[in-house]
Amino acid sequence: MCLGIPGRVVEVHDDAGLRMATVDFGGIRREACLSCTPEAEAGSYVIVHVGFAITLVDETEARRTLEVLRAMAGAVEQELGEPLP
Repeated sequence: MCLGIPGRVVEVHDDAGLRMATVDFGGIRREACLSCTPEAEAGSYVIVHVGFAITLVDETEARRTLEVLRAMAGAVEQELGEPLP
């Protein structure tokens, strides 16, 4: 199963010409490409799917979705490689 998981952009940086970000998923941090969401900045919430931030989302929706995903612990662990804290 492939999930789009909401996270908060912690840092934006350039990687070989690609706009990238460190994204925090409630305690787990991963890199994501921002090419689909050029308006994303540090502090923005994005939905990340297979390493790409595909859309922006507001903080309330991001937190609500993370709570639902915590209830689906196995699916999230499969997607991120470890469970949400």
